[in-house]
Amino acid sequence: MFQELFPPVGVLSTERVAELEKLIGVDIQMPSLYEQALTHRSYLQVVNSPDHRSNERLEFLGDAILGMVTAEYLFYNNREVLEGELTKMRSWIVNKKSLAICARAIKLDDFLFLSYSASQSLQRGNDSMLADALEAIIAAIYLDRGFEDVRRFIVEKLLPIMVGESLVHDTNYKSLLLEAVQAKGQPAPRYAVVREEGPDHEKHFTVEVIVDDKVIGAGSGRNKKDAEQAAAEAGLEYLALRGQSRKPSTS
Repeated sequence: MFQELFPPVGVLSTERVAELEKLIGVDIQMPSLYEQALTHRSYLQVVNSPDHRSNERLEFLGDAILGMVTAEYLFYNNREVLEGELTKMRSWIVNKKSLAICARAIKLDDFLFLSYSASQSLQRGNDSMLADALEAIIAAIYLDRGFEDVRRFIVEKLLPIMVGESLVHDTNYKSLLLEAVQAKGQPAPRYAVVREEGPDHEKHFTVEVIVDDKVIGAGSGRNKKDAEQAAAEAGLEYLALRGQSRKPSTS
């Protein structure tokens, strides 16, 4: 079963495996897991081999593990904070921007397997593939070494970077907009993707935010979450102009 899911493809040499071990602080037992975790879907067109798999399935698992470990960390380290605030804190920490910063900080970008065009996109600042690879690495560590090792990786390697960069203080415009409209007795905002442009590795999304069947803002971004945040910020600007809300300071 494991061989079928993670066939070895030999793209990581013994030397590169040793370098990756130093990078993530983990003794690697099954290199094929990490080969897949570092493989962006664009690379499959380059190698054209059935044994090569993209990191998307590992990304799915890693996202869940990261969310759980982060929730546990916040639960024990913020004992006086209520559930609603803990949820907000987790959403501020577990996002593509913070994951991309962490991936760059530990130099994970040096290990990614990408097509030429995807590599160019990464150099131009498209960090979503970096964030995805880091989530896939989290899943690889879990499957290779178990839960205690992946927890240690997240708590000791990733969370200090997130907190040190003050990412937890980023403004969450979606939460602020939700609070603003609910304070007026209006239903929760809805977000709709109205335009999706670009190739798979360099998508650009435009999202509208709708309250009471009325579009109150629109925003764009390299992923849906960023576009929704931009739309929510525009929605807050709209409400502020109508005197219904005060746009928060980001200082």
